[in-house]
Amino acid sequence: MANLAQTTPGRDGDRPVSLATIAREWGRIGCVGFGGPPAHIALLRDLCVKRRAWLTGTEFEDGIAATNLLPGPASTQLAIYTAWRLRGTVGAIVGGVCFIVPGLMLILALAALFLAGNPPLAVRGAAAGAGAAVAAVAVQAAWGLVPGSWKRAGTARPARIRWVCYGAVGALAAALVGPWLVLAMIGTGLLEVAVRTGRAAPRAPRGLAPVPLAAAAPATGGLLALTWVAFKVGALSYGGGFVIIPLMQHDAVHTYHWMTDAQFLNAVALGQITPGPVVQTVAVVGYAAAGIGGGLLAALVAFGPSFLFVIGGASHFDRLRTSERVQAFLTGAGPTVIGAIAGSAIPLAAALQHLWQFGVLAIAGAWLLALRRGVVSTLVGAGVLGVGAALIGWPVG
Repeated sequence: MANLAQTTPGRDGDRPVSLATIAREWGRIGCVGFGGPPAHIALLRDLCVKRRAWLTGTEFEDGIAATNLLPGPASTQLAIYTAWRLRGTVGAIVGGVCFIVPGLMLILALAALFLAGNPPLAVRGAAAGAGAAVAAVAVQAAWGLVPGSWKRAGTARPARIRWVCYGAVGALAAALVGPWLVLAMIGTGLLEVAVRTGRAAPRAPRGLAPVPLAAAAPATGGLLALTWVAFKVGALSYGGGFVIIPLMQHDAVHTYHWMTDAQFLNAVALGQITPGPVVQTVAVVGYAAAGIGGGLLAALVAFGPSFLFVIGGASHFDRLRTSERVQAFLTGAGPTVIGAIAGSAIPLAAALQHLWQFGVLAIAGAWLLALRRGVVSTLVGAGVLGVGAALIGWPVG
C-alpha cells in the first residue's frame, strides 16, 4: 500500500505543480462534475493518474479508501486530498475551494429562482416534477452502496444477520426519528466494535462527544441554528449527502419552518443536478433561511470540516485504514447508513402533494433502478414532465 502520509509535492515535468494549475484544473472539474461522486472520482482519476501522472493508480485508490473513512462528502474530501498531495495545505485549500465554488454559485442562483415568492408557472412545474423523483434517487443511492458494505461484513452467517439488522435500524431511524439518526449510526458502529474485537465498545471519540446534541439544534433559531444545522450536515454525514437528509428535513421544514416540504424536495433535486458535491443542498436551505448570506454561511460551515479532516489528518490516514476498531466501526455503521438513505425515501415521498407526482416517482424509479440510467437525466426528465403537468392545468403549487 502506498504511504498516504507522503508529502512530496507532485511535479509537472521538473517543476512543482503551480497553484494556478491546481485552481484551473480543480475549477474545471467543479464546473463539469455533473453526476455526483462517481463522476468526480472519474474526473480526478483521469487528471491526476492518467493525464498528468501526479499520482500512481495505487496512491489514488488508497486516497479514495481513506477519505471514505471520514464523515462528510467523500468526493469533496478526495478533491482536497489530491490537491494536498501536490502542494500541501495551500494546495488543498485552493483545490477544494475551486472544486466547490462553481456548483455553489449555480445552486444559489437556482435557489433564488425556485424559491422566489411568485416564480413562473413553468418553474413551479419543473420544481414539482424534479422534486417528485427525489425519493427514487435516494433508493438508487442506497442500492449502489449495498455490494461493498455486504462484502465488508464477511461471509459468516452471524455477521450477515447483524448487517441486515443494522440496515433495518437505519431505515426505521430515518423514517421515524430522523433527528436521532446519527446516534443510531454510532450505536451500531460501536456494537460491531464490541462484537469483532471481543472487547467492550470504546467511548465515542472526543470529536463525537457533542453528538447527542445533534438531535436538537439551538432553539433560538436564526443564524446560530443555521450554523448548527450546516455543521451537522458537514461533520456527521457518513455515507454521502443523502444520509443527512432526514435530519436536515426535520430542521429546515418542521423545526424552523425555513421552507415547505415541497421546497425541500426542490433543494435536494438542485443538489443532484448541479455540478460539484451533493451536499450543496445545504446552501439552498441556507438561502431559504437567510438569503444569499445564509446560503454562503451554510456552505462555509458544511464544507469546513472536510478541509479540517483532510489537512489535519492526511498524515495519519495509513494508521486510520489499518485500525481494527475503525474498520469494525465502519462495518457496523455502514449498513445503518445504507438503511438510512433508503429510509429517507419515505418522508421524501410523503412530502408529495399531488397524485400526478406519484406517477412521476414511479417512472423515475423504473428509469433509475430497472433501466439503470443516470440521476441527472432522471431529474431533468422529471422536471420536463412537471412543466407539462403545469401547462395542461394540473396543480403544481
